Formats: sequence, C-alpha cells, structure tokens
Amino acid sequence: MKPKLLSACAVLALLSPIAAQAGQLGEWIGDAPVNTLPAASGGTCHPEAGFSPEGSAARLVDRAIDRAQHSIRLAAYSFTSTDVVRRLIEAKRRGVDVAVIVDEKNNLVEDRSGRGRAALNLLVNAGIPTRTISVFARFHEKFVAIDGKDLETGSFNYSAAATRNSENVLVLWNCPLMAKPYLDHWQSRWTQAVDFRTTD
Repeated sequence: MKPKLLSACAVLALLSPIAAQAGQLGEWIGDAPVNTLPAASGGTCHPEAGFSPEGSAARLVDRAIDRAQHSIRLAAYSFTSTDVVRRLIEAKRRGVDVAVIVDEKNNLVEDRSGRGRAALNLLVNAGIPTRTISVFARFHEKFVAIDGKDLETGSFNYSAAATRNSENVLVLWNCPLMAKPYLDHWQSRWTQAVDFRTTD
C-alpha cells in the first residue's frame, strides 16, 4: 500500500464516524476517500500530517502553536521540549490563553534529567496555568486543542527525543467537531490534576 494511501486511510479512520454523523459526503485525497467535516468558517476540515525524524512532525507542532490566536489546551505525557515551551510562552505573551496538563510520574517522579521539572518551572514562571496528573497509571496523552477549532495529535511527544524517533503528527485545521471532544476530555483531566508549584 502506498504511503499516501496509508495516511489517507488513517485520516479516514479518524474522521469517518463524526463525518457520517454529520451527514457529510466523501472527498478524495490521493488514492483513498476521506470524509470532510463542516468547518468554522464555511470551508472544510483540512488534515495535515508530519513525521519524525524527517522533521515535518516538529514543524507542524510548531506551526499549530504559533497560529493560535485565542486559546491553547495542551495535554502531554513527556514534556521536555525547550522549543515547545518557548512557543507556548510566546503565545501567552501575545495574549493567548494557554493551559497545560502533564503526566506527573514521567515529568517529575521518574525524570532523572530534571528537564521535565525545568520545563514546567518555565511555564509557571511565565504565568501559564500548569497541572500534573497522577490518578492514572500513565497520562499517555499527546494533543493540543487550539482556538476551539484546530487539533494536533499523534504519537509525537513534546520532547527532544521525539524529533529523533519514528513518530507521527496529525493536525486537523478548522475542525471544531473534532476539537470539541478533545477539549471536553482535556477539561475532565484538568479537574483531576493538581497545580504544579514552581521550585525556582
């Protein structure tokens, strides 16, 4: 099966239940049909994929964060990427409402490098609400919901290691029907998490 066809099939698997519920017709991307969703402003939900270690995964995550105008809700298992931290702080400085939840065990308890704690300190010191969660064996989440309409998800952790691993990122641009369940899920985890207290 061609790589383009595999990517389109992955998008189809993600989108088809909601698209079917919304009564949308299919469109063709490459060699495989995918369903489109109604978008926030008259267009359609536009999927875009990126991969590591080729570099397109990290660039896509960066672009998604940089395009935020109103809100960013990030959920992370591993959170040590200085690039992602910097971009979130820049978003906060330009007036975006940013909030972050991370796995406590991976970023604090088992983080011998100190990079997880350092990243969280930077967020809190920049005024970004940041919580850690420990009520699950692993908080293995990796997604960002942006402006209530864009969604970034995939296997890509927000860490330097993710740029070297074989990883994937999928962004659904202008896709509030997919962003909303992720936002609802994020909020449910936020209420189970605890505020991270800076150690600096």
